[in-house]
Amino acid sequence: MNRQTRQREAIESALIRADRPLRPAEILELAGPLCPGLGIATVYRQVKQGVEDGRLRLVEIPGSGTLYEVAGKHHHHHFECRSCGRVFEVDGCPGGLKGLTPDGFLLESHEIVLYGLCRDCCGSAA
Repeated sequence: MNRQTRQREAIESALIRADRPLRPAEILELAGPLCPGLGIATVYRQVKQGVEDGRLRLVEIPGSGTLYEVAGKHHHHHFECRSCGRVFEVDGCPGGLKGLTPDGFLLESHEIVLYGLCRDCCGSAA
């Protein structure tokens, strides 16, 4: 197995294990132990290639930069913790968004981001 494949597998394994969108630094932190010598530049190259190949998906949270998640998941939204900055997947969708679209407009897609405190940070905020 070549180095590129080990790096790619380590990165994808980290994303699968985390089961949430990750920033490149988070990917490096989780994938590094699986692939010694893995660097941040390689993470950026591999996630860029993964997005181009359709294996990974960009998640853009306003003000938080770009995150990455495994592609092919069902439709979902995201929750960003205001304390630790981690982003989590939120199952479900409120639906009925077509009714918010102005007359004569065609709704093609949407993104919803919820903000608050995650379970871990709620416990430390008490």
